[in-house]
Amino acid sequence: MAEPSYTTLPTSHLPGSVPAVITEERASAIQQDPEANMQIFPPNSGGGGRGYQTLPSPSDGNGPLPGNNWNGAFSVSSYTQYFNVDTDDVVNRLTSSLYPTGDFFRKIEANPDLYGLIWITTTLVFVVASFGNCATYLMSKKTDSSISWSFDVNYFQVSAMAIYGYAFLVPLGFYLLLQYFGSKVALIHFWCMWGYSLFIFIISSLLLVIPVDFIRWIITLITGIASAAFIGLNLKSHVELNDLTIVLVAACVLQFALAIFIKSWFFH
Repeated sequence: MAEPSYTTLPTSHLPGSVPAVITEERASAIQQDPEANMQIFPPNSGGGGRGYQTLPSPSDGNGPLPGNNWNGAFSVSSYTQYFNVDTDDVVNRLTSSLYPTGDFFRKIEANPDLYGLIWITTTLVFVVASFGNCATYLMSKKTDSSISWSFDVNYFQVSAMAIYGYAFLVPLGFYLLLQYFGSKVALIHFWCMWGYSLFIFIISSLLLVIPVDFIRWIITLITGIASAAFIGLNLKSHVELNDLTIVLVAACVLQFALAIFIKSWFFH
């Protein structure tokens, strides 16, 4: 068995010093160890001193550098967690919005998403504008086939402002109101719930193309009642503790009013 070689440190010039030895493997490990910490010397030996202080190591480039808390609000990576849903999650939440049972907050508690809000509102904007024009065309031809008809591009502008504004501002308003009264539900849960509550409007917009005004009003009433019930049942548990029935009624009225607005403006 080969004997390990040793390296003698040049300390003979120091009076009374004893030569120190160190193996070559140990010396190489010390020189190459990137995790070695440098410490400030001498330590503060006083009662309130901090002793040896480890200097922070520079970032290796793999992790984010520390910065202002506002930086996260403008970083795309900060929002990726709210799109971490698969097809089964989305389908389950869409189904829950059509069959309101009041447990939607429980279903999304561990993983609320913005995918439904963005996808549903954007789809609804285009569906309402395009099928609204189609319904207007069918009604005009039913009344008088000789009347000229032109595609109204303003439908897209109105639907975008109304639907996006409703989907983002109304949940924000109720969130701030309930936070004032002590609710602990996060804003992302409100946006998630209101986003999925609009899914039924996509279905009703497809049916509102039927050129019979009486049937259109029946579809509108069913849509308004169903979406208002979904919002009301899920908000109920958060307003009962503070006896805020008026808030619950206001949320249902706004949801029903949206159904009336879509029918009156785009499918008149």
